[in-house]
Amino acid sequence: MADQRLYHKVANQILELIDSGVFPPGSRLPGERDLATKFGVSRVSIREAEIALQAQGRLEIKVGSGAYVLDGSGQLGRGLPKVGPFELTEARALFEAESAALAAPIITDETLEELEGYVEAMTEDESGDGIGHEEADRLFHLTIAQATNNAAIIYTIENMWKMRAEAVQVQDVYHSVCQKDTSYRETEHRAILDALKARDSSAARTAMRAHFTRMIEALLVASEEEAYREVKRKASESRSRFLISAQME
Repeated sequence: MADQRLYHKVANQILELIDSGVFPPGSRLPGERDLATKFGVSRVSIREAEIALQAQGRLEIKVGSGAYVLDGSGQLGRGLPKVGPFELTEARALFEAESAALAAPIITDETLEELEGYVEAMTEDESGDGIGHEEADRLFHLTIAQATNNAAIIYTIENMWKMRAEAVQVQDVYHSVCQKDTSYRETEHRAILDALKARDSSAARTAMRAHFTRMIEALLVASEEEAYREVKRKASESRSRFLISAQME
C-alpha cells in the first residue's frame, strides 16, 4: 500500500508540472532515470506513475522513445471529466442520497442481506481473505444504485466511482480521509442500511447525506492540513537558502 501511494504522489507531481506548463502538450518527459533522481524515488515508481497517467489520457508512452504529454482538454481517460475531490463528493451526495431514497421502498430482502455483508466486511481485519474495506464500501454504494432498477442512475453512480478510482488527485485525498478514522465507516453505513431495512425513503436520504456531509468536512480539514504542510515546507526551503547564502558571505 505504501508503494502504491508513492507512485500516486509521483503522478501528482508530474501532473503539477504538466498543468503548470513545465511540460506542455507534445513535449517528451525526461527519462525515467532523470525523473527518479528529481523526485527521489525508484525508476519503478516513475514507470508506474507514467502508466497511471497514460490510463488517464495525460501521457502517451512510446516504446523505445519515452513518455509524451497529451493535451488533456479537461478530460481523464475514457471520457471522464477531470474533477477534484470536493466536486466529486458534492455530486455523489446529491445522486446517492436520492438513489437511496428511491431504492428504499423497493429493495429486496436478498439485496439487504448483501448490503449487510458489505457493512460487516468494512470492519473485518484486512489481513484475512475478505474483499477489503474499500471494495466493500464501493460495492455497498453500487448495490444501492442497482436496487433502484434505474439504468440512468446506475450508470451515473458507476461513473462517479470510476472518477474516484482513476483520478490520482481524488484517490490520494479520499484514501487519507477514509483511513484517518475508520470508526465512521461502519456507523454511517449501518445507519443507511437500517433506513433501507425500514423501507424509509426519507431516513435513507438523510443517512446518505449525513455520510457525505461528514466526508466533505473531513476533506476540508485534510486540505487545510495539506496547505499548512506546504507552507512549512516552503518556509523550510527559504530558511535553508538563507542560511547557505549567509555562510557564503
